[in-house]
Amino acid sequence: MLQYLRRIVQEVNDASDLEQALNIIVHRVKETTGADACSVYLTDASARVHVLQATDGLRPEAVGQVRIPLNRGLIGLVNERAEPVNLADASQHARYCFLEETGEQQYRAFLGVPIIQNGKVLGVLALRKREAQTFEDDAVTLVMTLGSQLAGAISHAKTSGELARLQGAGSLPNHFLQGLPASPGIAIGTALVVYPPADLDKTPDRPAQDPDREEAAFRKAVAEVVAELDQFAQRMAETLRAEDRALFEAWRLMLESDTLIDGTIERIRQGSWAPYALREVIREHIRVFEAMEDPYLRERASDVRDLGRRILMHLEHLEAKPAHYPDQTVLVGEEISVMQLASVPRDRLAGIVSVTGSTSSHIAILARGMGVPAAMGVADLPVSRMEGKEIILDGYRGRVYVGPTPAVRDEYQRLLDDDRLLSHEIESQRNLPSETPDGYSLPLFLNTGLVSESRPLGIEESAGVGLYRTELPFLVRDRFPGEREQMENYRHVLEIFHPRPVTIRTLDIGGDKPLPYFPLSESESNPFLGWRGIRITLDHPEIFLTQVRAALRANLDLGNLQLLLPMISSVREVDEARRLIRRAYNELREEGYSVQMPPVGVMIEVPAAVYQARELARRVDFLSVGTNDLTQYLLAVDRNNVHVARLYDELHPAVLRALEEVMIAARIHGRELSICGEMAGNPLAVPLLMGLGIHSLSMSAGSLLRVKWVVRSLTRTQAREVYSQARDCEDSDCVRRLLLQTLEDIGLAGLVRPGK
Repeated sequence: MLQYLRRIVQEVNDASDLEQALNIIVHRVKETTGADACSVYLTDASARVHVLQATDGLRPEAVGQVRIPLNRGLIGLVNERAEPVNLADASQHARYCFLEETGEQQYRAFLGVPIIQNGKVLGVLALRKREAQTFEDDAVTLVMTLGSQLAGAISHAKTSGELARLQGAGSLPNHFLQGLPASPGIAIGTALVVYPPADLDKTPDRPAQDPDREEAAFRKAVAEVVAELDQFAQRMAETLRAEDRALFEAWRLMLESDTLIDGTIERIRQGSWAPYALREVIREHIRVFEAMEDPYLRERASDVRDLGRRILMHLEHLEAKPAHYPDQTVLVGEEISVMQLASVPRDRLAGIVSVTGSTSSHIAILARGMGVPAAMGVADLPVSRMEGKEIILDGYRGRVYVGPTPAVRDEYQRLLDDDRLLSHEIESQRNLPSETPDGYSLPLFLNTGLVSESRPLGIEESAGVGLYRTELPFLVRDRFPGEREQMENYRHVLEIFHPRPVTIRTLDIGGDKPLPYFPLSESESNPFLGWRGIRITLDHPEIFLTQVRAALRANLDLGNLQLLLPMISSVREVDEARRLIRRAYNELREEGYSVQMPPVGVMIEVPAAVYQARELARRVDFLSVGTNDLTQYLLAVDRNNVHVARLYDELHPAVLRALEEVMIAARIHGRELSICGEMAGNPLAVPLLMGLGIHSLSMSAGSLLRVKWVVRSLTRTQAREVYSQARDCEDSDCVRRLLLQTLEDIGLAGLVRPGK
């Protein structure tokens, strides 16, 4: 049976269109299972019917003509149950509905299997036999497997409008593809499909005929890519904020790292030609990053892959073909690189749609920095059929409409016009205090991990840095950065924001995100719950002490340093970390440095910390909730997994109750409580956080003005009333409706877009 399955799947994948794929399915399934008839009924949700779309065994003239109401007959029963229905004699079932026009009266046995994708029934595969006997398990399993295979083709056909045309609907219904909302905004434009410049995976293993020549070619290719990076950074200088341009510096660090250069050269000297040596080194780097749990760091794998492709392109003397960019270009691809993005003239770039990637990818970060709408992880996007298609991209919800109807286009054009007006109004908040109309100040801080030599956006608008990630310098080197090296990095950010506080998070790295120069005893089967954060730095106090010493020295004569401990799950960890911080302080004082003991806080990002928040608050100076991880752990949802991302919801009542528990602990011990996850930068959530009494919010630079506008438009009394009502909600939909109404009441409904 397995060989038949593989053959059918291959034929379906090779089909030129949906009609051909359906005909292959019905013929091959009938042949393989010994059925006397096989048919496919597809769901037309707008008309609330199942349409007979292909058959081998029923009357051919019935195809496209037989339309069964969703709740009628055995086809309707399979749809309702969303599971197989296997009957020896269909005519004896209470739900049997005889259809003379199909010629089915000659058949008795019936097997119906739902075609399901993302929890929705797209249609039904139906088999029939003349004899009264149930179908065997092998047949059921085969048809179920083929049903899942067919679901992708049906979904693609819906997107392209092919299914609507096949069903005679004339125009595409208001279907959309769902991805992850990576950068807010609306885009209406024309798809331009981009492909990788070179294919590392297809690089063969060949011996190096002349290792010196291969090494020289490799070094030349790297130098050419470095020059390209400089050109792209310069080209985007006016488009990107300084903070976002620092990403190009991070790429430079990766490109010039010893592990990449020396590793490739070592393989060349061992006998491999340059392209294969490069491929193997890039693969090693990709494996390291892809194993990481942290979404931001995991996405660096795509950066490494793109750098490798770019180097290979120069090694192979390939040239990118010049592209014609439509006036409103929506860049579309399986995986879009920063270089491809930088190649599009800014005045023609309307949006970005990628099959892979997440909200933490460099493309998503740059899109937000440029103010370009983007959707990542649009898994069902038929890239090869997208060239030249009209696209509407809803970056607020991560939705992509292909070939939209006039009604959908008109509605989104209205929203796009509103967005442009809103952008001008948001700018009016610049340089105003983050203070409610009744005089309550709510400081807004910046989340960052890269600070360039230029002054980054957010320095004037923010009250300081609420979360400074320290991981990147560790990841782009072939060794641990030394105390002086770290000290200079921290000194730079402390000076830029002085006298405002800068909260430096200690190293959050571990078994789930290994360093190439830091050997681990064994691979972990569940890195989400693994050796990371404070766990690894307490197991290796020499790493922790070096980092703390560097931070304390960087703070000399400034006094604006705060330290934040990640992944805390017990009071023992806090006690041990504070002991080590005190030790570093005493050592430096003995060495003659007039260092100060900084405030020390903990991140609340696992449920254990929520329920020990009072004990933790007694031991530290402040608390900071990482709502991204906390929401994922509470709901058991990976928000970057496209299959379950829809279940990730920071407005879930469980999340709100966890925040309330931490707030109570902070009040009891008189501690400041900050929110530093994406929830802090979500204008919709701000009334809740204000009503709860959160002391400060920390977010990306692009969210500062939007959040400030909400703060300046809502009294604290109003916010408390909103939170009081939200506490009575039993699901996140109720919470969301309440918050949308709140923003509408204060005239800020345009800051968020409710689902269409």
